[in-house]
Amino acid sequence: MPKKIYEPIGHHYIVEASGCNPKIIGSVQKVQEILVKAAEIAGAKVWAIAFSKFPPSGVSGVVVISESHISTHTWPEMRYGALDIYTCGNKVDPEKAVVYAVEAFGASTSHITEITRGIDEGDWKFFHSFVTWEEDFKKELKRNLEKK
Repeated sequence: MPKKIYEPIGHHYIVEASGCNPKIIGSVQKVQEILVKAAEIAGAKVWAIAFSKFPPSGVSGVVVISESHISTHTWPEMRYGALDIYTCGNKVDPEKAVVYAVEAFGASTSHITEITRGIDEGDWKFFHSFVTWEEDFKKELKRNLEKK
């Protein structure tokens, strides 16, 4: 008898965004706008928003979505932003949120880990798997401009 294939419960993206624009990632208003729009682009429903500035110049915040959350901590002085995007189910596309947020932060490169969570083989013993990759946005941008 063939084994039933089970869908994972969620997808969790851990993102290191390097070379970000410090004016963007140092602004509470801009970071909040970016993450709310990232949620919308992914197809998620926004439930709550909380952002604040922390010394000396970073931004910390979370967008609670019906499918889970999108959060960040930024270090403008290091041109670095850490993103955490977790969605449950299969009605949203969290990768769209990742791409939008990293590009909107003005990152030149990013290191991304996708963790597929809540995998079940029918025994109610859940596990996860992960894959990691890097994106060089300046190379991609240059390649796209050369095509035009």
